[in-house]
Amino acid sequence: MTKPETPEAGSPSPQVAGPKDEFALVCYLPGALGGFLDLLRTELVPDCAARSHVTLLPPRPLHGPPGPAHEQLRRAMPQFTPFRVELGRVSIFDKTRVIYLELLQGTEELKAIHSELNQGPLHYNEPYQYHPHVTLAQGPVVVNDIDERKYLLAKERWDEFRLPKTFTVDTVMFVQNGGCQGWLDLDELPVGTPVSL
Repeated sequence: MTKPETPEAGSPSPQVAGPKDEFALVCYLPGALGGFLDLLRTELVPDCAARSHVTLLPPRPLHGPPGPAHEQLRRAMPQFTPFRVELGRVSIFDKTRVIYLELLQGTEELKAIHSELNQGPLHYNEPYQYHPHVTLAQGPVVVNDIDERKYLLAKERWDEFRLPKTFTVDTVMFVQNGGCQGWLDLDELPVGTPVSL
């Protein structure tokens, strides 16, 4: 996957090596929608190997071993109810020049989960305000493209997509920065369904 990112926070990005004590929580986009956006990301940034996702907890170091943070997620996720996310227009964050998709539905639910989880073993003073979205392109290849060709291409491709632009957040993935290996999936957790503890 890539670096889960918030508008001005980052989104897991495999082409950038980072500290291996960095963790995040994401929801991968499923089916035809996810497949289309995976291909679009590769078209915009050819060396991007990330799966399209929405980030619930942006990348963060932990204050100790990952076990307590993982346990916190296992206990918390059953408390939430699966919900629908609808994707909106292509936009660009002013400061970072990250190209992303806005959300038309699901923002409040994502913010509520983020607020509930960003405490205890998972707490982190994030450098940017949490802003749910789906990243399409980021990094120097985007920042240096001054004529915003990538933004226009992303907008054109997104306008061509005729299938539903919605998905249900019913599972999430706990991920770890694997450095040169990119972001590694650690555990898939159901939303709203108890797990054996």
